[in-house]
Amino acid sequence: MSYSIIVVIVLGIFIGRFGLTNSFFSYTDWIIDLGLCLLLFLVGIEIGLNKESLTRVKKIGFKILLVPIMIILGSILGSILGGIVIGMPYNEAGAVGAGFGWYSLSSVLLSSYSTELGALAFMSNVIREIIAFISIPFIAKYVGDLESIAPAGATAMDTSLPIITKSTNSSVSIIAFVTGVILSSAVPALVPILINF
Repeated sequence: MSYSIIVVIVLGIFIGRFGLTNSFFSYTDWIIDLGLCLLLFLVGIEIGLNKESLTRVKKIGFKILLVPIMIILGSILGSILGGIVIGMPYNEAGAVGAGFGWYSLSSVLLSSYSTELGALAFMSNVIREIIAFISIPFIAKYVGDLESIAPAGATAMDTSLPIITKSTNSSVSIIAFVTGVILSSAVPALVPILINF
């Protein structure tokens, strides 16, 4: 799966650079939305078919919240440590990390503070999503199923969900979806709090 993702991304970059006319790009948002909805629909069917998964997730209860809480702490603390290494103020580094992979929103929120910071948030969160696409199958296979949710961050509920589902099982897919919703809800609150800290 990881190799397929890498090939598709490289192929997309190549075709985008050399093979398509500008008129095609007026339809890309619609095509992406349609493809994403189709993927999520199929993931939903797979989760719905496996009734044991829902029962297992219900048994976990509120412990399910530990996954997004640990991802929030790890992302922000990791960003702050990375910021210290490159000499970046801790509040700015933490705010970039609080994007949790949601590059479009975090970059807009931080652009009002600084254009450079908005660009950094965009690039770091796009790179996080690309790393998630590539690393999720390896993490699921060699580290653990729940751990494979972490690289996805906020995208665990949308673009990364099909990869998580394929690499793990239906129970983890449900946890990933809940985690993605919580992280996506946290971005608009945490980014402004951290940047003004």
